[in-house]
Amino acid sequence: MDKKNEFKPYIPAEKVTPEITVTSVVMGILLAIVFGAANAYLGLRVGMTVSASIPAAVIAMGVIRILMKKNSILESNFVQTTGSAGESLAAGAIFTLPALFLWAAEGKMEKPSLIEITVIALIGGLLGVFFMIPLRNALIVKEHGILPYPEGAACSEVLLAGEEGGANASTVFAGMGFAALFKFIIDGLKLVAGEITFAVKGFAGAIGTQIYPAVMSVGYICGARISSYMFAGGVLSWLVLIPVIVLFGSETVMYPGTDTVGEIFAQSGASGIWSTYIRYIGAGALATGGIISLVKSLPLIVKTFGGAMKSIRSAGGAVSQDRTQKDIGIKIVLIAILILTLLVWLVPAIPVSLVGAFIVVIFGFFFATVSSRMVGLVGSSNNPVSGMAIATLLIATLILKLTGDAGAAGMQSAIAIGSIICIVSAIAGDTSQDLKTGFLLGATPKKQQIGEIIGVVATALAIGGTLYLLDSAWGFGSDQLGAPQATLMKLIVEGVMGGNLPWGLVLIGVFIAVVAELVGIPVLPFAIGVYLPVQLNACIMVGGLIRLGYDKMKKPEEEKKNIINDGILFCSGMIAGEGLVGILLALLAVFGLDSLLDLSAKLNLPPVLSNAGGLILFAVIVLTVMKFSLWKKKKK
Repeated sequence: MDKKNEFKPYIPAEKVTPEITVTSVVMGILLAIVFGAANAYLGLRVGMTVSASIPAAVIAMGVIRILMKKNSILESNFVQTTGSAGESLAAGAIFTLPALFLWAAEGKMEKPSLIEITVIALIGGLLGVFFMIPLRNALIVKEHGILPYPEGAACSEVLLAGEEGGANASTVFAGMGFAALFKFIIDGLKLVAGEITFAVKGFAGAIGTQIYPAVMSVGYICGARISSYMFAGGVLSWLVLIPVIVLFGSETVMYPGTDTVGEIFAQSGASGIWSTYIRYIGAGALATGGIISLVKSLPLIVKTFGGAMKSIRSAGGAVSQDRTQKDIGIKIVLIAILILTLLVWLVPAIPVSLVGAFIVVIFGFFFATVSSRMVGLVGSSNNPVSGMAIATLLIATLILKLTGDAGAAGMQSAIAIGSIICIVSAIAGDTSQDLKTGFLLGATPKKQQIGEIIGVVATALAIGGTLYLLDSAWGFGSDQLGAPQATLMKLIVEGVMGGNLPWGLVLIGVFIAVVAELVGIPVLPFAIGVYLPVQLNACIMVGGLIRLGYDKMKKPEEEKKNIINDGILFCSGMIAGEGLVGILLALLAVFGLDSLLDLSAKLNLPPVLSNAGGLILFAVIVLTVMKFSLWKKKKK
């Protein structure tokens, strides 16, 4: 990019404004931990996480501009850079590490210690940041105008619209407050049902909905298309597969069940058939979806990696002294990567040889490069992180098995390796989006990279306690915390190591995914829908329908865009609010204090009244979304 056509950021390179301050560091750490914990809870419930960059940006704007009366856009940017790292690290961790807890519950190994979880998360997070640093000039600067980085560009727009910071921040905080109240009524006081299911006599299928604000918010943020694919997967599972299994196999004892299908259905209804059989079908579909997304991306992956390496070599000689071009020194980066590589080898939680550690790092750098480029092209939501993790797990498990490292130690090692790669990919993608935001605004890359490191360290120190707390309260793989991706990773490792999976069910899922791909349905959201309870998918669908109504409104484009964005901010706040109260209720459950809040037992509410209350509260949740988006604009 020559000087004549060089991009001019909002804050010029020659102008120095506050970025790393006590305020921005403290706020960034708090938001990293808050959004990390909230997204860990959300991801374990619904198998999806949401970006924290924009909510973190508007909260920073609200506090720094409105409350502290400071006009410092780069300080706000540093807060969102640090805060968003928490969400990405949590996403990488919860997709893999709960598998270790699931094995511990089965008596196959000890639970991972807090130190082990922290070290794995810290190594993966730091490698993700350090791998991205030498790619910044190649992908963010040299390819400006070619790689749009949609979330990074959107975040810069939010920060540039500084005069609206107070209103936007109040919308996020309102969402947090309302969702906290709703969650407390549903799962704390238990005054209304959190899930309503309808069944028809003589038909084994079931349909229903959950009424949680965070689950509905996922549907609104993802939109009607993704929500409908997930709901379609749930309908297939609960209204087709479950009735078929019961209809044709009621007198049969079918592995992995130990009773006949008819007895399981009589004892637990459709949910018993789902937990015994359907989850394996969903796991097969999920694994196939991840692999298909990775295979479809292979040409882009190869081109991306080659182009990035070429750009690094061509840009290697020129080191700009401009503030907006200063990165953490390459010597520091290389030393840090070497130390982290040795830690992969030396830490007992990751029992691999030195050669194995270098293989982990090579895989990590490859997928970090792929992730950084792909989020620039298609956005973070379409980044095939799960596909990369599945591919890594398959290869790592095969290598471990061939070298004699089987059994519990081999399975633990495979998941640890997969966790590092998954976290590396997630953090590299997040760092890329944040550096794009900084590039557009005129931030100092070195300071942003320091912010990413701070966010990674803070969240890594908190994520182990979060996982332990959630597991102690409800247990991974339970109705409250299905942990779909982690269960899938567990099944893959077990399948390769021991070959003792119900392969018939898994292969049904595989070919369901293949059929979905052949007819043009996006496989991953559909497969997640097959795996998860239909009640959860239906709740997501409600959020998608609200968003569809907004998208179809006949209003001026600018007004419609503002309404939709207010809804996104409110729903982002609701996800954070419910997640935080979920963590609080988990804490109460661990200490045995949850029964003190339970009014349903004390009042002995009949199910009909509890279900009716749930439906009324669900209507109120929908109305609050409209109040802070659609009707908020009408008032103005």
